[in-house]
Amino acid sequence: MLHDPNRVYVFDTTLRDGEQVPGCQLTTPEKIEIARELEALGVDIIEAGFPISSPGDFQSVVEISKAVKEPVVCALTRANKGDIDAAAESLKYAKRPRIHTGIGSSDMHIKHKFNSTREEILERAVDAVKYAKKYVEDIEFYAEDAGRADVVYLAQMVEAVIAAGATVVNIPDTNGYCLPDQYGSKIRFLKENVRNIDQAIISVHCHNDLGLATANSIAGLQNGARQIEGTINGIGERAGNTSIEEVVMVLKTHQVLGLHTHINTRNFYELSHMVSTQMRMPVQPNKAIVGNNAFAHSSGIHQDGFLKNRENYEIIRPEDVGFPSASIVLTARSGRHALKFHLERLGYNLDKEDLNSAYSRFLTLADIKLDINDEDLLSLVAFKMVKD
Repeated sequence: MLHDPNRVYVFDTTLRDGEQVPGCQLTTPEKIEIARELEALGVDIIEAGFPISSPGDFQSVVEISKAVKEPVVCALTRANKGDIDAAAESLKYAKRPRIHTGIGSSDMHIKHKFNSTREEILERAVDAVKYAKKYVEDIEFYAEDAGRADVVYLAQMVEAVIAAGATVVNIPDTNGYCLPDQYGSKIRFLKENVRNIDQAIISVHCHNDLGLATANSIAGLQNGARQIEGTINGIGERAGNTSIEEVVMVLKTHQVLGLHTHINTRNFYELSHMVSTQMRMPVQPNKAIVGNNAFAHSSGIHQDGFLKNRENYEIIRPEDVGFPSASIVLTARSGRHALKFHLERLGYNLDKEDLNSAYSRFLTLADIKLDINDEDLLSLVAFKMVKD
């Protein structure tokens, strides 16, 4: 089924799972703007919404279907005819439509969410896929809470829905429960034990409740999954989803994995800020890849090593993700090399004795003032001139 066995497809759910964060609801025009930027980023699939959930969500899927040309546009449903009917209607303008349907696969969900049995749930899963297949060819099935599901039953479910017509099978760690080796083993078991698995793409959809979403996603890819689901900035319910920017840059940095995407990574920083602004959801400064401190160096030892060769302390170039530039931040822990760098940037080339003197004054100031700016540096040089 895959033309390139090493290509990883990127499924973005910023506009569906990401928008479920309290206070982060978007208008349809805002969703369209983000969808167009996701298309420019190069994502393969955009999950545009959950059409049955509200008229606004339905309309957003309709308008996003009209607005983008290249990505698959996907609509989420539960495993029932009403949801699937609404999804199909909302996707009528999509150039490449996909219906994403599914049901719980763990005994926890089967018993305590659906008050059902494994046999009944399996039948509902197959019926949903067959019904959705009447509308579109591209059907993704999600086995909710697969992270806690019995792996033999999960394999039975996956085999049945592929036989019913599913083209993608989503194996979500819905509650962010799994350890990477557990999740990877689950994907490998499906790859090795589902007889028709070569007829579908395995997708990973991991949540970040224990901070393992990216690690679990990579483990899934290493064991045979070829679609990654996530959001920009890792936003999403509770502790969030897998950060798309993290997974993509892991694959780009660790080329030994032999996996690649079609993502234009230089668009990450700008898109991150657009999502953050429109959703009123600040990006933590130490967020990997797109946080404001991701390429900031403040320790004297790090600054010295960076200034000698940036690769001493940078495994990703800022420009590769569209970040403005790496920064040498002056603090009380900065060394002479960093101070010299900034003074030369301002046009002052001090000899060793003057630099030592300026550095002593700098340390005194840095202990008092947390944010050292160019005016402060100029005052250090002016102090020397007045003294002379």
